[in-house]
Amino acid sequence: MNPFDTIIRGGTVATASDVFRADIGITAGRITALAERLQGAERVIDATGRLVLPGGIDAHVHIDQVQAPGLASAGARMADGFLTGTRSAAFGGTTCTLSFAVQHRGASLRAAVADYHRRAQGNAFLDYAFHLVVSDPTPEVLGQELPALIARGHRSVKVYMTYEAMRLSDRQILDVLDVSRAQRAITLVHAENHEIIGWLADRLERAGDTRPKHHATSRPLAVEREATHRALTLGEVADTPLVIVHVSGAEPLEEIRRARARGLTVFAETCPQYLLLTEGDLDQPDMLGAQVMCSPPPRDTASQAACWRGLEDGSFDIFNSDHAPYRFDAEGKLHAGPNPPFRKVANGIPGLATRMPLLFSEGVVTGRISLPRFVALTATNNAALYGLAGKGRIAVGADADLAIWDPEKRVTLTNDLLHHAVDYTPYEGRIVTGWPELVMSRGEVVVQDGALLAAPGRGRFLEQHVSSAFGPAAEGLPWISG
Repeated sequence: MNPFDTIIRGGTVATASDVFRADIGITAGRITALAERLQGAERVIDATGRLVLPGGIDAHVHIDQVQAPGLASAGARMADGFLTGTRSAAFGGTTCTLSFAVQHRGASLRAAVADYHRRAQGNAFLDYAFHLVVSDPTPEVLGQELPALIARGHRSVKVYMTYEAMRLSDRQILDVLDVSRAQRAITLVHAENHEIIGWLADRLERAGDTRPKHHATSRPLAVEREATHRALTLGEVADTPLVIVHVSGAEPLEEIRRARARGLTVFAETCPQYLLLTEGDLDQPDMLGAQVMCSPPPRDTASQAACWRGLEDGSFDIFNSDHAPYRFDAEGKLHAGPNPPFRKVANGIPGLATRMPLLFSEGVVTGRISLPRFVALTATNNAALYGLAGKGRIAVGADADLAIWDPEKRVTLTNDLLHHAVDYTPYEGRIVTGWPELVMSRGEVVVQDGALLAAPGRGRFLEQHVSSAFGPAAEGLPWISG
């Protein structure tokens, strides 16, 4: 009888701390051996000349969220559910996603989570977990529902400082943070100043400036800087760790650096759009600029450079897509008509399949970041921060969530390569170097050479452990790597 189900042979293995040559032995969906030479398997996968990396974890994904007025969707319908969303993720080298179970005002948080579980059940190709979005922190939610859900393994909570139907007051945020601290859940914050955005948008509308490019004008970097400073102050008062998501430029990142210098525990995330797009991409004919509308918006080249520096110097801990899949049609971006004002266009862009190839090509291949840093940003740190035991690393006992990359393969990005349900990618025609040829989840090959080999519904819901942000890592969790 063979000791292994699968051996991955001859590859160069990369972790968040090291790069080395090794064979990987896999048994019953887990990594059971790492050695210079392994023998005895039902299947041997030749990885000679290839990189073997942990499967990516995309911890900022919007899929199959319910429509409601006053949200970032502006009434549009998301194109991707768990089937197409996780399928697309796998083609891009990602093996685990964290999306958002959203409570709407007047509704139960517990019911929202139960509904989201129903949406995922039987559809996901990959393992998944949920962040909880609290938009109505009633005494029942704070006193009963939120603590109970955290205890059941939903150990990350998100709050918004903007969007009319989502934003919380500072006092409400403090109430949520207080529960998060008591229950040891990590809190994510969308930091933009809602009142300033509304004031600027009203002025732009009165002047007739309603094109997609004016979306960026209504949300200047100052609104992100101010809200980031305020969020960090609230976290300091509540004495609990925070994650500031989708940081887009130097000013909010500098607020985070200052908070860390004061001893606060705060983590920072950025996304591909802030490295590769600018506000000029919103200024296109025929409403095409709406395709790259997201919040915060892409900035300028100086902001791009600041985000790259943050990736290089360790200021950013995690790199996620903020995948928000709206088609460029009457159900999606053009829900309010063929020429809608920017306030009626859904905020968000697709990015699940392109996140890792873009960072590999523009970061690792160019020498901006090392291969271990790439692994930390796209996999290991998300596992540590969000309590995903067994994920995001290559080690004996970890899940065999792996991606075999051809580091020299050149690919021209086209929408049909991405396998999502969106009808465009903002990176159409961009050439990337480096591509995942084989993607494995718990020892099962999901994607190989551009073909989908797994069946929907094999993905499992993951209960989150206590985040490493709260101190010594739980068993099976890595440390967060700077």
